[in-house]
Amino acid sequence: MKRLQDEVIERLGNAYYNHDFIFAKTGRHYGYPIVLKNFRDRMKRLLRIAGLNEDLTPHSLRHTHTSLLAEARVSLEQILDRLGHTDDQITKNVYLHVTQDMKKEASQKFAELMRSLR
Repeated sequence: MKRLQDEVIERLGNAYYNHDFIFAKTGRHYGYPIVLKNFRDRMKRLLRIAGLNEDLTPHSLRHTHTSLLAEARVSLEQILDRLGHTDDQITKNVYLHVTQDMKKEASQKFAELMRSLR
């Protein structure tokens, strides 16, 4: 997404309102933020078409994405970079959630440790 945006910015130069909006207009007002309601309505329609839960939000998908990265053992530094964060506390406190698989793995590791102490 960022790559495409950078290409548009390069092509349009000063005609692009460049204030680092993630979801920016591509019509008459290049670079201005998309109205949140319009974005939500589009997303809800696409979720309905795909047969997915219409209550999903970009933020809930961001949370899930972050937790799955952690479950896949992607380093915290890589997750921070991917999310565009510089403060790991925000990432840890807001986005990272312990998944069921992570809980199961922790239990298994603890059980292995206890068995090794016999």
